[in-house]
Amino acid sequence: MRLATWNVEWFTQLFGDDDRLLEDDGPSGREGVTRARQGRGVASVLAALDADAVLIVEAPEEGRRRSCAAALEGFARRFGLRCRRALTGFPSATQQELALLYDPDALAVVHDPRGPASGRRGTAEAPRFDRALRVAPGAGSPPRVVTFARPPLEILAETAGGRLFRLIGVHVKSKAPHAARSPAQVPLVARENRRIQQGQCRWLRRRVEEHLAEGAPLVVLGDFNDGPGVEDDGGAFAVSAVDIVLGLDRPRELRLHDAHARAARGRRWAAAPASARFLVGPEPHYFSALLDYIMVSPDLCPRAHRWRIWHPFDDPACYADAPLRAALLDASDHFPVSLDLDP
Repeated sequence: MRLATWNVEWFTQLFGDDDRLLEDDGPSGREGVTRARQGRGVASVLAALDADAVLIVEAPEEGRRRSCAAALEGFARRFGLRCRRALTGFPSATQQELALLYDPDALAVVHDPRGPASGRRGTAEAPRFDRALRVAPGAGSPPRVVTFARPPLEILAETAGGRLFRLIGVHVKSKAPHAARSPAQVPLVARENRRIQQGQCRWLRRRVEEHLAEGAPLVVLGDFNDGPGVEDDGGAFAVSAVDIVLGLDRPRELRLHDAHARAARGRRWAAAPASARFLVGPEPHYFSALLDYIMVSPDLCPRAHRWRIWHPFDDPACYADAPLRAALLDASDHFPVSLDLDP
C-alpha cells in the first residue's frame, strides 16, 4: 500500500464557484503558470504517484457554495485517476483545506475526530481539533489559547485486506512573518508564529500518545512548516515542532518514525532531504526545505519502507523523466512524499 502527502499550492484557484475545473489560460496560484498548465501538472503527478491514498494539503475551498470533495472528485474523473474519492473533515478558516484523495477499491475511510468539545477559552485536555486548547506557558504567564486555522483531519481507515489503522493529516502554522508590517516586526511576528506552531504540535503529540496508548497503528502526515533539530533563536525554543510530534524526548515505544527527518537531523552544514522549493529574497533565488513528512508508529515500522520525496532534481527517476519533472515544477512549490507499507 502506498500513502502520500502533497501540498498543492493554491489548488482552490483551479476551480470555479461551481467546483468545475478551470482549464484555461487564466492565472493560477503558481506564478507564471496558467490554470490549465497547473491542472495538467497536478494530474500527471498524481497518476505517476499511483498511491492508494494522498493527503492533499491546500485542497480546494470548502464553503456554503463550494465543496472540496466535489472539486477533487470531479478533477479525478476528468483525468481518470485511480484515487477518485475524497474525504474531508472540519472546514478550514482559510481557503486551504485538508482532504484525503483515495482509491475506494483499496481503502475504506471515515472522518473520526477524537477529543472532548471545548468553549472559546479552551480546555487543558486535548480537545477536538476544531476547538481550542488551553496551555500554561510557565509561572507568571497567563494561559495561552491555541487553535488550528486548518483543523487536522483524523481518519479511521481499513485496507481491502481488513487491516485497521489511523491517519492524522496536518497543515501546521507557518513560522514565516507574513503579517509583519515593518522590518522591526519581522522577528516578533516570526517568534509568535513559532509559539503557535509549537502549541499546535504539542496538541498533536497529545493525540498521538492517546492512540499509541490504545495500541492503534498510526500514520501522521502532512506539511509541518518546520524541520528536525533546533534553529538558533536565542534559546527561546528547546526543540523543533517536528521533534515534538515525533516524540524524541519520549521512550522509544512512544516515538514516531520518519526516515527523512532522521536523515536530516544534525546535517546543518551538509546536504539534507528537501520537499519544498521557494523563490525568496529581493533578488529571487531558490530556497529548499524539508517541510513535509509521513510519520509512523513503532508497530508500523517493520512494514514501512521506501520513504520517497518526488523531487524533480534530487530524485534521479524524477529528473530522468522530463515530462514528470516539468509537471512537478508546474504543479506546486512542494513535492509529494510517499511511503510504501507492506500489506
